Amino acid sequence: MTSDTPPSPATTMPVIHNLDQTTQRPIILTIARRARLLLMAVLLSACTHQPLAAATEARAWDDAQQLVLVTSAGWSSTHGELRRFERVAGAWTQVGDAMPVALGRSGSGWGVGLSDARTDGPVKREGDGRAPAGVFAIGTAFGYANSARTGLPYQAMTGNDWCIDVPDSAYYNRIIDRSAVRAPLLDQSSEPMRRDLHLDGDQRYREGFVIEHNLDGKVRRGGSCIFAHLWNDPQGTTAGCTAMSADSMDALLAWLDQRKHPVFVLLPTPQYLALKSSWNLPEISR
Repeated sequence: MTSDTPPSPATTMPVIHNLDQTTQRPIILTIARRARLLLMAVLLSACTHQPLAAATEARAWDDAQQLVLVTSAGWSSTHGELRRFERVAGAWTQVGDAMPVALGRSGSGWGVGLSDARTDGPVKREGDGRAPAGVFAIGTAFGYANSARTGLPYQAMTGNDWCIDVPDSAYYNRIIDRSAVRAPLLDQSSEPMRRDLHLDGDQRYREGFVIEHNLDGKVRRGGSCIFAHLWNDPQGTTAGCTAMSADSMDALLAWLDQRKHPVFVLLPTPQYLALKSSWNLPEISR
């Protein structure tokens, strides 16, 4: 707030006089000047702190020897490209060529994973149709068959297995066997893991894996049941997952190895370019 009334003597900014012992000239430093100097110091500190904070953040996935990178044109993009990388002698090396993928019907938004929470863009919420952006651990592989060719732990799904997408449930964002678990609100979930049995033969969950966004539902309404899975149509979109062809999924599952601590990274290209160095992300070569 500003005023046209001159300040009273009681509110006039005091002046501090120091004496230069060499020149005997008074040095007048006002509090306002000191405040400006302090502000400049704070701003400089913030500028130098941001890269340091991001570099420290990247330690959360320092042990990753495999990295799945999905990039898209922007936050509202519903399709993108997936690339695989392995760390060789400390440097990321691309494996194979880029694969087309489908993303959320609303694009993407910052999620809850290994990377710190961010607000410099859309933020993922339950039911918003956005794929979570950031860095995430890769969890269990799943599918309709009794086994799969993969280095990930594998869970064969049954007609009783559901992923709970009800935020008020104690089992929010967990896959449970509804025949074995008794708790309120479980019957309100809309996410059967055997879509073929419950949704007219739907094959999208025939094979896939868990992307560990919002693990154990720690952020209520932060988004749930985020997977990599098969697509029905290359031109289609998802409710927030990353979908791909069966050939791409087969190659990805066969390559992924739990012992190599794989991570899943999804970023719009501008955010990828801004964070690539501080997050120690691979260079896209092809």
